[in-house]
Amino acid sequence: MLLRIGLSLLLLALVASVGVVAPSNLRGETATPPNASPAPAEPSQQSADKVKGHLAPASAVPEIITDLSRLPAPVARTRERLLAAARSGDLHQLAALMNDSTPIFSFTDDRDPVAFWKANYPDSDGIEVLSILTMILEAGYVRVDEGTPQEMYVWPYFVRMSLAALTPQQKVELFRIVTGADYKDMMKLGVYAFYRVGIGPDGTWHFFVTGD
Repeated sequence: MLLRIGLSLLLLALVASVGVVAPSNLRGETATPPNASPAPAEPSQQSADKVKGHLAPASAVPEIITDLSRLPAPVARTRERLLAAARSGDLHQLAALMNDSTPIFSFTDDRDPVAFWKANYPDSDGIEVLSILTMILEAGYVRVDEGTPQEMYVWPYFVRMSLAALTPQQKVELFRIVTGADYKDMMKLGVYAFYRVGIGPDGTWHFFVTGD
């Protein structure tokens, strides 16, 4: 949020920003332009962003994990519960699992996940989001912030990868989840900005959200 530093400085800031349009992410929400330089977030804000699903690519190539036996038992149980709900074809079964932890499902002010999914996928009455969830949870995952209070298991692993550095084989995996048009939009942002799932080591479901 802009600080109130005086009308004159505010006007100068507004003039300087004319002509700069933030690109829309894959669900129409405003994202930071790739050539912008946002102020570094405070540590507490960075932690909050991770819980809410904002995950930037790691500076080093992360370990991509496909071995489900490496998941802690609570994480594995939550993953299976999510998959079972998604495979049921019933949006309400998935939404019912949100009562336990209230995971983030949108960066907007929406409060009803079922209504949100139906609005985003009207042609399938929202069911498409269940297919997306199954594909994501069947992909490789990464373990982020290991050993800290923000530690989390996140699917798919692309959230911590540079899209420009993906191998041809990894692109094949990516295109199981997103379309070519989605990929093109994400390349403009420089990050994976489609759906991802975050589960804490204790099995808490933190987010199933799309956007940057």
